[in-house]
Amino acid sequence: MSPDSDIALARVREIALALPAAAERLSHGAPGFHIEKGKFFAYFWHNHHGDGETVAIVKTDDGEEQATLIEMDPDFYFRPAYLGPYGWVAMRLDREDTDWDRVADRIARSWELVAPRRLLEMGGR
Repeated sequence: MSPDSDIALARVREIALALPAAAERLSHGAPGFHIEKGKFFAYFWHNHHGDGETVAIVKTDDGEEQATLIEMDPDFYFRPAYLGPYGWVAMRLDREDTDWDRVADRIARSWELVAPRRLLEMGGR
């Protein structure tokens, strides 16, 4: 478990809230990032139910993309409890070599999956 979860949360928060119409609110006791009307695109979990992980959780296109990401890099991606069956994927953030550009890209892609057309047409990210 990462002793620097506050730093990881600050990074995720900075990335997520830089996206158009993004906001933050607690969801089941953890920070969640959403676009107006509550469509979530990312969550931050730290030691969720004692699992020892510090992660950002994002949407994927579907279960196939989720499986591909996990197969491609199982040390970084995994299928999270609760949200995994719905195509979400978790990214481990508790490593010294976390690729924050990759994290930012996945958060932005997740945002695109829930963003209303008018935000996408305005240029999105």
